[in-house]
Amino acid sequence: MKTVGFITEYNPFHNGHLYHLEEAKKITGADFAVVVMSGNFLQRGVPAITGKWERAEMALRNGADLVIELPVCYSTGSAEFFSSGAIAALDKLGITDSLCFGSECGDAGLLSEIAHILADEPEGYKERLKLKLKSGMSFPSARSAALMDYLSSDPYFSRIEKSALEDTVSNPNNILGVEYIKALIKRKSSIVPYTIKRIGSGYHDAEIAGRICSATSIRNSLLQKKEIGVIRGHVPESVFKILEHMHMNSFPIFEDDFSALLKYQLLLKRSRGEDIAECLDVSRDLAARIYNNLDRYTSFSQFASLLKSREVTHSRITRSFIHILLDIREKDVRSFISEDYMEYARMLGFRKNSTALLGTIKERGSAQLLTKPAQADRVLSPLGMKMLRQDMLASDIYNSVAADKFSSAFINEYTREVIRI
Repeated sequence: MKTVGFITEYNPFHNGHLYHLEEAKKITGADFAVVVMSGNFLQRGVPAITGKWERAEMALRNGADLVIELPVCYSTGSAEFFSSGAIAALDKLGITDSLCFGSECGDAGLLSEIAHILADEPEGYKERLKLKLKSGMSFPSARSAALMDYLSSDPYFSRIEKSALEDTVSNPNNILGVEYIKALIKRKSSIVPYTIKRIGSGYHDAEIAGRICSATSIRNSLLQKKEIGVIRGHVPESVFKILEHMHMNSFPIFEDDFSALLKYQLLLKRSRGEDIAECLDVSRDLAARIYNNLDRYTSFSQFASLLKSREVTHSRITRSFIHILLDIREKDVRSFISEDYMEYARMLGFRKNSTALLGTIKERGSAQLLTKPAQADRVLSPLGMKMLRQDMLASDIYNSVAADKFSSAFINEYTREVIRI
């Protein structure tokens, strides 16, 4: 029994994701596909356009055999936290033979070479990174520039055209791919990385076009046109039916739907004199700028744009907002990581003909396979329960906003049943 792992957001699931799943099974020879998927809040510091349960069902109806939720402290983290948390989840299941991710370059060997440099941090690279950061560059830009300088001096990489190398270290899926491999290296994991070259639209393409287009373009079309029909043909038919059923009932959800709730939290914390710099990704400087500019707040997206600077990226700011909203504190995340990232793997859904996977996880896995959160306190430590309660709160907040937006029923996260298809 061979199993290939995927790290995903599926926001929403589209034809490119279907292609990826099908090709990954071919090139790895896998019998099963296990997906570690972000819940209701994502790595860019925004809510998912639709809930995690519906996105898990989309995956299961299109080739996934098991869907596990990535805890929210990792799903909303930096590329490094996101990747290391997701890799830990796949590794601790005890069933994952390979990892397959999409990339712009399609070259796992090249990405592995870069990952080893970032994992080992040779002195020449560290010196270059310090200089770039001192010049006032944001960390992602500084790391990319320092890496380019270092690679240019290495004979192995000198054979690669400079523009191609720049694309490799700066394109978003390549960056995540490098982080995945770096996390595998640091864990000394036996999981073998594979990559598939992205086809169709680019990651940031905003206009919907072609059968395989970006998730960004699909979300933009739904935001601008507010008609579900505009995405038909750009997602698998099973996905379209799920979204059509949910449209204007619990979907679509956007960051500005959380504007009032975020402002309330910021006003409350400011009035109490709370130190929001304790939250993950919130530096002292950013915390001061948030409080000093709070009277200019009009919406989630407007405030993020207002605070964006050369030193702090838009994504870093939106991640900070989500961490403040959900009270995700850096000291707690460091505690989770120190205890090998997570005690449990919360199952969102599985295919009934893949039940052999569940038995193998129970035999080999080092994480508790969690199907009923209400009974979790029987098997988890206090630290594990702290992580789970954080996940449950995040889902309840998301579900509350969706219920208010569409005047629909609120569903308590503890009542949700695992999806079986």
